[in-house]
Amino acid sequence: MENNAADTPTDGRILVVGAGAMGSQIAMACALAGYRVRLHDIAEESLEKARANLTGVMERRVAKGRLSQAESDAAFARLESTTDLDGAAVDADVVIEAAVEKLEVKQDLFARLDTLCPSHTILASNSSSFVPSAIGARTERPDRVCNLHFFNPALVMKCVEVVRSPDTSDATMDAAVALVERLGKEAVVLNKEINGFVANRILGALRDEAVALLEGGYASVSDIDKACRTALGHPMGPFELQDMTGLDIGHAVKQGRYAESGDPADQPQRSLAERVEAGHLGRKTGQGWYRYDSEGNKLGEA
Repeated sequence: MENNAADTPTDGRILVVGAGAMGSQIAMACALAGYRVRLHDIAEESLEKARANLTGVMERRVAKGRLSQAESDAAFARLESTTDLDGAAVDADVVIEAAVEKLEVKQDLFARLDTLCPSHTILASNSSSFVPSAIGARTERPDRVCNLHFFNPALVMKCVEVVRSPDTSDATMDAAVALVERLGKEAVVLNKEINGFVANRILGALRDEAVALLEGGYASVSDIDKACRTALGHPMGPFELQDMTGLDIGHAVKQGRYAESGDPADQPQRSLAERVEAGHLGRKTGQGWYRYDSEGNKLGEA
C-alpha cells in the first residue's frame, strides 16, 4: 500500500509490533480482511500465547457460525509470527505498533522502524495515551506517522480513532481511513491531536467521576457499575470496563495527560494508583476493582 489514497487497500503487507491481546487481535483483523500480516514480538513465548488465544477465538467464531472454517484457515495462512523485526519490516507497507504504553519505548521503536522500513511505509501507533507527534518525533517521516487506536477487543469493536499530527499528510490519513474501512470498522478522524483522543476523554470523565464517588464513600464499585448499566444503558459499568481493558492502561493514560497538562487533577487517583502498584490490573491478573477466577469470571468486589 503506497502512501496514496488511490491505492487498493488489500494490496499491502502489514506488520503489527506487539503480540499482546490488542496486537494479536489487530493482526487477525487484518488477516481476515485479506492482508498479508506479520505479527512481531521480542519473545517467542508471547507469540505462542497469541496464536493459542487466537485459535480459541476463531474456533468459537466458527462454532457460532460467524465465519467458515475455510475463512479461518485462510486468515491463519496469511498471518505469520516472528521475533525478527529487521526481516519483518523490510517490505511492510503499514506498521501498527501495539507495544507497551511507555513513550520512550515507542519512540525508540519508531526510530528503528524508520531506518528499517521502505520510504513509503506508514508508521501507526495503537497508543491510547500518546499523540503521534510525540511518538514519531525521532523519525524522518513525520508526514507518514499517525495513530490507529483500536478498542478492546479489537476483533469485535468497530471504532478506530485515526489521529493526525500537525505533520501528517492528507495522503497518509486517506490511506489510514481506507485501511480501517477495509477491516470492516468505522473511522473516527481527529483533525487535531489531543491526549486521550475522543472516546477515552469522554470515558475518562465518566471514570474519574465514578472513582471520586467511590473514594468519597458515596456508593460501592458494584452499585456505581449497576447505575451505569441500568440507568444509562451502558453495556458495562466504568469499573467493569477498566478491569477488562486493564487498570495499567487507564493509569498510563492519566499519567500521559498529567505530563502534558501539569494539572494535578489529571494525575491517577489514589485508589487506581494503589491497585496498579500492587499489580492488580484487572481480569488479566485475576484482580482489579473486582476479583476473577482463572476463566475470567467475576467473583465479587476486590
